[in-house]
Amino acid sequence: MHIRLFNLSGRWFPVVLWFMAAHLAFGRAYLVALNLTESLPGTIFLVEKGVMPARGELVAFRWEANWPYPHGSIFVKKLIGLPDSVVTANGRDFFVDGTSVGRAKERARTGEPLDIGLIGTIPEGHYYVAGSHPDSLDSRYRLTGWVGRNQIIGKAHRIF
Repeated sequence: MHIRLFNLSGRWFPVVLWFMAAHLAFGRAYLVALNLTESLPGTIFLVEKGVMPARGELVAFRWEANWPYPHGSIFVKKLIGLPDSVVTANGRDFFVDGTSVGRAKERARTGEPLDIGLIGTIPEGHYYVAGSHPDSLDSRYRLTGWVGRNQIIGKAHRIF
C-alpha cells in the first residue's frame, strides 16, 4: 500500500520551496534568543548576526565558561564598555567611564562565592556587558569577564 502525504510536484511545490528559501535566508542573518532569567526585561530577542551594536544597545554573545550555564549558551546583555573604556570599582560597586553599572554580589543564588571582574582599561577586541537586574551574571564578575569580539554573535532586539 502506497501512502502519499504530499504531492510536491503539484501546487504545494512553490510553497515548500519558498519556506525552504526563507529558512535558509533567515537562518544566516538572524537568530531567535530566549531569556530564561530576570537579567533583562523581555523574553524573546531577535539577533542580527554579524551586526555590532553601539554602546547602550543589546548584544548577543556565546558563554565561554562551563558553569553555571553550558558552554556556548547564548547570553543577551547591554553593551556598556567599548575598547579603551575605563572600568573602576569601589569595593564591589562597578563603574565604566565613571558611570555606575551596579554592585557585584558576593555569592551566587546557589551559594558559591563570586569573584569580582577585571578593572582597568578594556583592551582592543573586548567589551563590558551588563544586565539591568542585580542577579545578572555579567562583566562585574570574573566568571563572565570582558567579552571578546569572537564571542559576539550580533545585535539583539527585544521582541517580547
